Amino acid sequence: MRRLKNPLLDKHEFDTEDPWRIFRIMSEFVEGFEVLSCIGKAVSVFGSSRLKPTHKYYKLAEEVAYLLAKEGYTIITGSGPSIMEAANKGARRAKGYSIGLNIQLPLQQQPNPYVDTLLDFHYFFIRKVMFVKYAKAFVIMPGGYGTLDEFTEAINLISTLRIPKFPVVLVGREYWQGMTDWFKEKVLASGCISEEDFKLFKVVDKPQEVVRIIKDFYRGRRLAANTCPRGKK
Repeated sequence: MRRLKNPLLDKHEFDTEDPWRIFRIMSEFVEGFEVLSCIGKAVSVFGSSRLKPTHKYYKLAEEVAYLLAKEGYTIITGSGPSIMEAANKGARRAKGYSIGLNIQLPLQQQPNPYVDTLLDFHYFFIRKVMFVKYAKAFVIMPGGYGTLDEFTEAINLISTLRIPKFPVVLVGREYWQGMTDWFKEKVLASGCISEEDFKLFKVVDKPQEVVRIIKDFYRGRRLAANTCPRGKK
């Protein structure tokens, strides 16, 4: 007789057996939906985890988040250092509210101290759903592969009509110019995208332009206010 044990009682089994992994996936979705359902209008801010607080893009991200929080937007970040920290810090400085969606990594990422409500995720794809589902806009600061992933997924979801259109704003024209030139000279020229696809995002330099683009997009529409209780989860 083969004796079966409950995989839920063994971490190794839980992490490696696919039929049981679905329960962990479900629990992360349920917790995310429950915690974030109250945040009202929010903006997800993405960017590098490697730039120092003295870097100009750190300061730029802080100012962008500060102005958005002043307009009543909740700030959502990945809760980590650098650009993420700057955005949460900007929201704190404006006496606004910010969310940190932390990801569990082999080299553990420590949440920054400016997050008001923190959620931990084991699965990247669930975390990405939360960034999209609860955001009224994406603000893309200079960053690496993870930042590019969030940017391209957002414009792909919009272009394929999987989600409603919302503002996607690249901040830092100097940083992003090479990529946008490549889009035109290679990707568009090869017929892999259309001219219409360039309307899916904006490129700006100033924090005030970010706020203006988002406010103009939602002008005349009523957006829900944040009703979340203060304090870390």
